[in-house]
Amino acid sequence: MKIKKAVITAAARGERLYPVADTIQKAMLPVIDTDGLYKPAIQIIAEEAFASSIEEICIVCAPGDPDLYINAFTSLRDNLLKSFKSVDWAKQQAEKITDLLSRLHFAEQKEALGYGHAVYCAREFVGNEPFLLLLGDYLYVSALKAKRCATQLIELAVQEDCPVSAVTSIIEHQINRYGTLTGKHVHEQPGVYQIEKIIEKPSLSTAELELQTPGQRAGYYLCLFGMHVFTSKVFDLLQKYIDKNSTNIMLTPVLQELAESEKYLALEVKGKRYDLSKKHGLLRAQIALGLAGEAHDETLTTLVESLTEAQGRQLT
Repeated sequence: MKIKKAVITAAARGERLYPVADTIQKAMLPVIDTDGLYKPAIQIIAEEAFASSIEEICIVCAPGDPDLYINAFTSLRDNLLKSFKSVDWAKQQAEKITDLLSRLHFAEQKEALGYGHAVYCAREFVGNEPFLLLLGDYLYVSALKAKRCATQLIELAVQEDCPVSAVTSIIEHQINRYGTLTGKHVHEQPGVYQIEKIIEKPSLSTAELELQTPGQRAGYYLCLFGMHVFTSKVFDLLQKYIDKNSTNIMLTPVLQELAESEKYLALEVKGKRYDLSKKHGLLRAQIALGLAGEAHDETLTTLVESLTEAQGRQLT
């Protein structure tokens, strides 16, 4: 199995980020990356893929968005070259944007028919190849300096020649926000599970009865991380729901069918993911990237100063 293509779903309008999402796609929000440079969030996600052997990326977006992305990136590149003439970091950043544009494809989701439908929209781009699937509003920060989260996932998928979903351990009172799963631990492979059951946003009572995984801490469950490697079979499974004219095609039921029909693994990724759409999500992602990168000391100093000032105000 060779994984050279990635799909990034970014069709949602980001209502929770009102009013900024009314004027700019949430995936284009600026964030300081680990290299200390401001970048649109989706560029950071794309570079996660490129650093993990991916060669081409398809962004699943809303109607009319392809031109907006292309124009925004082109303008950003041109402004870098114009405003920072002869500055090495600006040249390098402009070259990265040019490279991104040359490897970028788009698929429009004409109607908001659910996350599963958004994934299906990339079928023509993917063809019969395996692919990496990422979320356009999640930023990923690896706990391993030399290995990205996507790299960890791809390595296992290639090694085992099968679909793999990244998972993370979540405390019980938060599992109603995520797809949650259980499975058998794979012998002599730490953090790897053969998936048996997946339920979307389960209640705690359901999770206690059906989703407890041996080896997890008491009160913790394995939840989807927002990162997968799939084969093209996932599109055949999605097609069945599309043929039923469903108005909300979810991915999780398809993953359950996948688990029942073939070898399908989960990997506890060594790292964290940050949902930009959540309250304080952008702030949390920025802090995490700052602490993980070249601006570690500056970020830490800023946090300490801010906490000290806040404590001082409480005491006065």
